[in-house]
Amino acid sequence: MATSNPKLSIISIFFIILSFLTLQAESVEKEGCEEETSSCNDKARALTLKIIAIVSILVTSMIGVSAPLFTRSIPALHPDKSLFVIVKAFAAGIILATAFMHVLPDSFDMLSSSCLPENPWHKFPFTGFVAMLSAIVTLMVDSLATSVYSKKSNVGVNPESVTHGAGPDQEMASNVGHFHGHGHHYEDKLASGAKQLLRYRVIAMVLELGIIVHSVVIGLSLGASSNTCTIKGLVAALCFHQMFEGMGLGGCILQAEYKPLKKAVMAFFFAVTTPFGIALGIALSKMYKENSPNALITVGLLNASSAGLLIYMALVDLLAADFMGPKLQGSIKLQVKSYMAVLLGAGGMSLMAKWA
Repeated sequence: MATSNPKLSIISIFFIILSFLTLQAESVEKEGCEEETSSCNDKARALTLKIIAIVSILVTSMIGVSAPLFTRSIPALHPDKSLFVIVKAFAAGIILATAFMHVLPDSFDMLSSSCLPENPWHKFPFTGFVAMLSAIVTLMVDSLATSVYSKKSNVGVNPESVTHGAGPDQEMASNVGHFHGHGHHYEDKLASGAKQLLRYRVIAMVLELGIIVHSVVIGLSLGASSNTCTIKGLVAALCFHQMFEGMGLGGCILQAEYKPLKKAVMAFFFAVTTPFGIALGIALSKMYKENSPNALITVGLLNASSAGLLIYMALVDLLAADFMGPKLQGSIKLQVKSYMAVLLGAGGMSLMAKWA
């Protein structure tokens, strides 16, 4: 609860700015910005494809996010094993490529559209600016949440309690000094493990937030579209994307060691956000116009903000945290395998940009 107010304030400020900017563009409609008519525009056929998309994306998302949560029964995929690190690196590559190759270019296209007024949208690089701010805000939330949760959980060893808490047994301390030293080491190890667990929990929550934002936006765009040619390629790409992005999130949730109910809730929210976005897009398809200034600004800014968040999370909390950690630093061979996994994941997701 201690971190909820700052988060709500940041979100509120963002949406106030967003509303102000969209209101400025509301009355501006340029010629040639109406929906394009082509042989691919078929509302009845598109609706069937959207229903198929909802089911298939829901299933693949659930498989992707749930798979890591059931790997404790498979020794090779335990979080302490090398294979888990490689799979997590692969998923991090997919998340990074999603931000750079899908979300960020879409934002650039939308916010530089000829359908938007020249001033201010063509005078200032809003996409880069918002993505940068989003990355900085994510760092702030990441850092502050870790500090607050650390204090709340009283993580760390209090030296005074160890050195001065002996009381009447202080005379015995000289006789058991050897074991006392081991006690210090054990407590330090416990404190270090608890701090790492808190980091995993903050990472899992912030990563889920970023994924949910861009998943809803992607689903909304798909649900509002009537272009069957676009939808077909997008459904296949989204199924691939959601499955492996889910694996990355599922790995973070597993390392966070949440209770079963919280794991289930986080997995559920990830799985349903894109289908929810598609359903919302279907409901709003009559009033939602892809080329209208309001839609371009709203979706463009949301894409930019989620791109900044995902870039930060992929590079700092997933890749850098693992590659600079003791496990990978202790094995050049494992580092090489993990780099190959990152490049494979990023390359595969980049290839998907051809169709979606």
